[in-house]
Amino acid sequence: MAEEAHGAAAGPDPVREMTRKGKRLRRDFSGLAALGVLLVIGGVVGLIYTAAATLTSMLLFGWLLLIGGVVGLLQAIQSRGTGYFWLAAVVAALNIAAGVVVIRHPEASAEALTLFAALLFLTGGLFRLVGSVVVRGPQFGWTLFQGAFGLLLGLLVLFDWPHSSLYVLGVFFSLALLFDGLGLVAIGVGGRRIVSMVTPSAPAAGPPPSENGQDQSNN
Repeated sequence: MAEEAHGAAAGPDPVREMTRKGKRLRRDFSGLAALGVLLVIGGVVGLIYTAAATLTSMLLFGWLLLIGGVVGLLQAIQSRGTGYFWLAAVVAALNIAAGVVVIRHPEASAEALTLFAALLFLTGGLFRLVGSVVVRGPQFGWTLFQGAFGLLLGLLVLFDWPHSSLYVLGVFFSLALLFDGLGLVAIGVGGRRIVSMVTPSAPAAGPPPSENGQDQSNN
């Protein structure tokens, strides 16, 4: 009986194991919060220096196109003999060409994308505006506001083009960084708080029970 009690005491303590896992989870959530803070700082800096943020976003976009095209081309080469080989090869070549053009001419690419974004705002806002007036559904007011806002934003960007290409994409890129960073900070802080609430505190380390005491309790 004394040997069985001693073996049970030497086994893993579930409370200590939960405490150890809780500490690891808190470290992970702290890392998410730190990454969120970096993204928030990058978003704020991008909103201050919109022209630099625009060029940065275009260079990142170009490199993503280039890397994606290279990966797609390698996959197309591996799939030689299949029916979709030529389609995959053409798509990969177009991605590579577009990536090279964007990297070599980021300003002109920003102007083209800004013009495309303005046209999207115009058409999307116009369709929402007309659809809300014609249908008059339960979300009539909200849809009407979205359509009017999109139409106004498209007109403002289009009237100031090509000068608007210096800040429009940078503002969108910086806002995306800012909101993603705030989301990561909220997840990290909230996760640490929840883990601290459900994780038991580590028990105080005490001297192990003596064999004489175990023998007496067994007797």
